[in-house]
Amino acid sequence: MMRNPLVILIVVVALLIGVLPEIPVRVSSARQLHEDVQVELQPLTSQVKRLLEAMDYLGAPVSVADREALELAIGLSNESRARREIQDVLDRYCLLDVHINPESRVKVGQGAAKPELIEHGWRTFLVKVRNEAGVTAGLIAESPNALNVFSKGPRGSSTSPRPEQTITDSDIRDRWLGLSMFDKPPMKPRLSGLELEYRIIQLYSRDSGRREARISFNVGQGSQDIGFRNDTDILFTCRPAEDVTLRVLDERGRPTMASFIIRDALDHVYPLQTKRLAPDFDFHPQIYRSNGESIRLPVGDYTVEYTRGPEYLVKHKKIEVRAGSPPTVTFNLERWIDPAGRGWYSGDHHIHAAGCMHYETPTQGVKPEDMIRHILGEALNIGSVLTWGPCYYYQKQFFEGKDNQLSTDENLMRYDVEVSGFPSSHAGHLVLLRLKDQEYPGTKELEDWPTWDLPILKWARQQGAVVGFAHSGWGLEVKTDKLPHYEMPPFNGIGANEYIVDVTHDAVDFISTVDTPSVWELNIWYHTLNAGFRTRISGETDFPCIYGERVGLGRSYVKLDGKLSYDDWVSGIRDGRSYVSDGKSHLMDFRVNGTEVGTGGSEVRLGKSQVVRVTARVAARLDEQPDEAIRKLRYDAKPYWDLERARTGSTREVPVEVIVNGHPVARKSITADGSIRDISFDIAIDRSSWVALRILPSSHTNPIFVIVDDRPVRASRQSAEWCLKAVDQCWSQKARRISERERPEAEKAYEHARQVYRRIISASSSN
Repeated sequence: MMRNPLVILIVVVALLIGVLPEIPVRVSSARQLHEDVQVELQPLTSQVKRLLEAMDYLGAPVSVADREALELAIGLSNESRARREIQDVLDRYCLLDVHINPESRVKVGQGAAKPELIEHGWRTFLVKVRNEAGVTAGLIAESPNALNVFSKGPRGSSTSPRPEQTITDSDIRDRWLGLSMFDKPPMKPRLSGLELEYRIIQLYSRDSGRREARISFNVGQGSQDIGFRNDTDILFTCRPAEDVTLRVLDERGRPTMASFIIRDALDHVYPLQTKRLAPDFDFHPQIYRSNGESIRLPVGDYTVEYTRGPEYLVKHKKIEVRAGSPPTVTFNLERWIDPAGRGWYSGDHHIHAAGCMHYETPTQGVKPEDMIRHILGEALNIGSVLTWGPCYYYQKQFFEGKDNQLSTDENLMRYDVEVSGFPSSHAGHLVLLRLKDQEYPGTKELEDWPTWDLPILKWARQQGAVVGFAHSGWGLEVKTDKLPHYEMPPFNGIGANEYIVDVTHDAVDFISTVDTPSVWELNIWYHTLNAGFRTRISGETDFPCIYGERVGLGRSYVKLDGKLSYDDWVSGIRDGRSYVSDGKSHLMDFRVNGTEVGTGGSEVRLGKSQVVRVTARVAARLDEQPDEAIRKLRYDAKPYWDLERARTGSTREVPVEVIVNGHPVARKSITADGSIRDISFDIAIDRSSWVALRILPSSHTNPIFVIVDDRPVRASRQSAEWCLKAVDQCWSQKARRISERERPEAEKAYEHARQVYRRIISASSSN
């Protein structure tokens, strides 16, 4: 400090005559931010009122004293003083200061608010915007620490893996932040153009402890400050959350696994999806937790939605989390139906642990301990995890040719193979279940496999596998919604395309349903049944490629006489002792003249035309109020199979139909209230036919074949003619992608199919 009077005098004189620069004077950061901002008071105060309303809505109101100070400031007649006092209050809540210069360049600094966050929780802060350019674009906030840890692959398609990308431990550690600008009413999505306004930013911390983040702002491409000052680094202190212990009990009071969606009053989902690590998936709102496990939540009030797949009711519970008092919360699950208790065991034969929406490094995927949690949490008795093209060389290590050791008595998981991302994929993806050996003979890598389907199907069946086509409708797209129909599909996709040939070689056990539009899936099946073939259908989800919401959205329910086993369940798929379903309707114990589907070859023999008795136990459950969002969709929009689509008007009624040779011949309505009902029909059979039940598009049985006078099923010449034309159409699309070495054998197989259909045409009924 200067104490010499002479020195002081010299400095004063120098300042007066301009010899020395002005000595810097320290002022408050708030005064620095607002001192030179000139903005009209009326629009500023209108914006402040909206801001306060939004802060109240977000549960982060300004203090009572600060609100009173703002109200006094707004009422001042001196506009300059009013602006200063408004800023004095609001600047204390600002974490960030954004300055847009006259050239629309943006620079960013740290504000006065204390940088504190909450583990697994959201904090709300203000952003001060000084807008010299009058920009009216959206204010965009970004941070490398807020990037999703895992990128997404293609959704709704199994045709291609996601791009190669390496995710390191450092990436996971550094991407700890969640960031969101609040632009919903009463706030506006764009800047107003005022010289001064305040915006709202919300930040989420995945972690506790001290964490640094770089936060940047821009108002469009090219608006970053030339001096690279459009970002600022902030060191946060993140307070720990509380452990909430879960008691999860099934309908019999036994400990179990369930699905939980946890939301706060602002509808934030916990934990934040973009920061989830396996076994939680970032494309799910739900997490799966078992009895005794816990979830960390910040102090606050929450609503928890919990269930365990479509056989259980969706229930809700409110919980409170208070500081220093971690709660234990009990969740009692409630079934509306228990098919397994009646011998009908659910399964999804098409689940993936890698590719599409999955995360972790793309060359690996997730592990068995992650997948079993989802199988348990959706109450699937069987979960077939199929290794396919993406991550094949890593995932193949989990193939054992037996049940995985993480299986339980009631929930079995096994690894098998989907032929997808292989040279033959263009001809149709194949599901190979119950393999003993997953390596095709003579191959060292995927590129060595056959370029068409039939050799693979034959090889798999030789080792006792049960085989079929995945997502059958792809490539069989048509414009009509009629079923059956005679429009010719393009046969240019990855569904049950070469099935039209392979079925004539007795090489296919099933085609898959429920994960593509029902008209596309079922039409080819109906036609081949009419031609006398006995392929069955199975239900699948193709998780997480076609459907990423949950495993088990498409299911097969297989009747077993004894203890649950994977081998017996897969045999039930082959034998057709099963029905497919979205889990919301059920067609159990389907019989014709007392013969149960899937037993005795699913065959009933009659000496002559007569009336047969068709019986079943059926159940369905719909909410009392229709879900118009699903009902108004076209049949070729997801969800393709859903009981809501079968609802009659605004009632709770759905129709159960008897299908003979592809056509409905009788129907009865049932109330979809969850009750199990016995249902019966008397149906006249005048020639050899196949009979099935359906609640379309929600559930469908496999067929029972009624043989009259020992004659084979030749139900429709038109169906057989459609099949013959389909062989040629399929060849026109697939031949060029079959290798030259294999093409002669493929030509013979296709010609064999043509000859078979010609013989069937000559022996078929005219209708």
